[in-house]
Amino acid sequence: MQSDLIKKGVERAPNRSLLYALGYTDEEIQRPLIGVVSSFNEIIPGHMNLDKIADAVKAGVSAAGGTPVLIPAIAVCDGIAMGHVGMKYSLVTRDLIADSTEAMAIAHQFDGLVMIPNCDKNVPGLLMAAARLNIPTIFVSGGPMLAGHLKNGKRSCLSHMFEAVGAYYAGTLDEAGVRDYEENACPSCGSCSGMYTANSMNCLTEAIGMALPGNGTIPAPYSARIRLAKHAGMQIMELVRKNIRPRDIMTPAAFHNAETVDMALGCSTNTMLHLPAIAHEAGVEIDLDMANAISANTPNLCHLAPAGDTFMEDLDRAGGVYAVMNELTKKNLLDLSVMTVTGKTMGENIAGAENLDKEIIRPVEAPYSASGGIAVLRGNLAKDGCVVKQSAVASEMMVHEGPARVFDSEEEAITAIYGRQIQPGDVVVIRYEGPKGGPGMREMLNPTSAIVGMGLGSSVALITDGRFSGATRGASIGHVSPEAAAGGTIALVHDGDRIAIDIPNCKIELKVSEEELARRRANWVCPEPKIKTGYLARYAKLVSSADKGAILQ
Repeated sequence: MQSDLIKKGVERAPNRSLLYALGYTDEEIQRPLIGVVSSFNEIIPGHMNLDKIADAVKAGVSAAGGTPVLIPAIAVCDGIAMGHVGMKYSLVTRDLIADSTEAMAIAHQFDGLVMIPNCDKNVPGLLMAAARLNIPTIFVSGGPMLAGHLKNGKRSCLSHMFEAVGAYYAGTLDEAGVRDYEENACPSCGSCSGMYTANSMNCLTEAIGMALPGNGTIPAPYSARIRLAKHAGMQIMELVRKNIRPRDIMTPAAFHNAETVDMALGCSTNTMLHLPAIAHEAGVEIDLDMANAISANTPNLCHLAPAGDTFMEDLDRAGGVYAVMNELTKKNLLDLSVMTVTGKTMGENIAGAENLDKEIIRPVEAPYSASGGIAVLRGNLAKDGCVVKQSAVASEMMVHEGPARVFDSEEEAITAIYGRQIQPGDVVVIRYEGPKGGPGMREMLNPTSAIVGMGLGSSVALITDGRFSGATRGASIGHVSPEAAAGGTIALVHDGDRIAIDIPNCKIELKVSEEELARRRANWVCPEPKIKTGYLARYAKLVSSADKGAILQ
């Protein structure tokens, strides 16, 4: 066992003395040591139940003959961090989570790991750590939140809450209406109830083969989630015995499967940052062009919030991720031979998975659209690409051209939107919010929700070198690469310039001549960094562009 390095032989007597100090018995020390990496804290609704999940995992590990050892992982609530300087600290925690988990796992020589994430950056951060460490590992998340119910009976969620603020500023919702959303949109523990980033990544953890069925969809308050955690604790012992490791599972074919399921589910655009970063740690290189190639052949089968009015509990009831994958096998879109944490192939796992509600999971012969949920656009404004969740874009905005309204920060843009300075047809440009320029690549849920809430969602586009929450809908185009702080064309846009967006043809164009752009580039001076000290300053020096997954180099 790997843990023999800290517990075998006379020379390890000092190490063992510290295990005895923890209260471990000889019997426990002789068993495989399993690190239970819990992201529990008391500031994130999606993490408030993870102590119960960790207890269940530990019970499963013990029942299967291992010794569970609880260790922590940090987490940030993107919703609470949204709209202020705290959002700069969201994406950057992905690397802190991966690095600190690596340090804990190697320092203590665990034989296996059970990762317990839930919200946005914990899932990719812990997947990155798993791929990097290549110790037998299994994932079990905390599960999604239940949908809310307003006083009138309408179901609701966090994206509706953010849009309600825009409706208030537009004069179409009063304070009592805002309060109704505030009290009822988020009714339970769990990751917010739509197909936002956390739930997207937890579903893709199933699709890539690193979690048991139900990981992405069983609601957080359900007792089935506790049973799943116990089974994950038991299953890690099988992975240790069979020496099945993350890189046996996270292969190029597995990432191709994950991107295919991504397109079918209509996942968050943040997956276009996280999947390349996870793959990089696994020694697999994927790029944005892969997304369009997969999307072209993959039907979009689900319209969960924010794209539609259904929620994660509905997807779970309809059969979950495996039912979606089984639909995709009808078009031979998946590699079913890949290994998974069940110890079986993906084909064996999904055999018999049934689509129980053909409105929640559309059959492949009757999809919402013939192409996938995400599109990558290219053009002179984004030579290295940018990303849009096309499944959540109004049909009238799939092709759009309008004048640019340029802002050098999120705060400037939100002031203009709430001040009713944005007109139908405008293209809002928010720049210097990329990985380096932010630094930290903030999510722009406040501006996008304000646009929708103020009734402009079918007439105004938003373009940024920042990124979006999975709760964003509308013609919201992010991850523009190269970013403004790196001298990308987005830094050269002037108010009134015409910008043409053609999502079906994956094009985005700034209607300015090359000669004029060259003149502007010659006069461009990069602004002073917004933050010059601490972790964010170090992050800005090391981070790659968004099209490379914003990995640290």
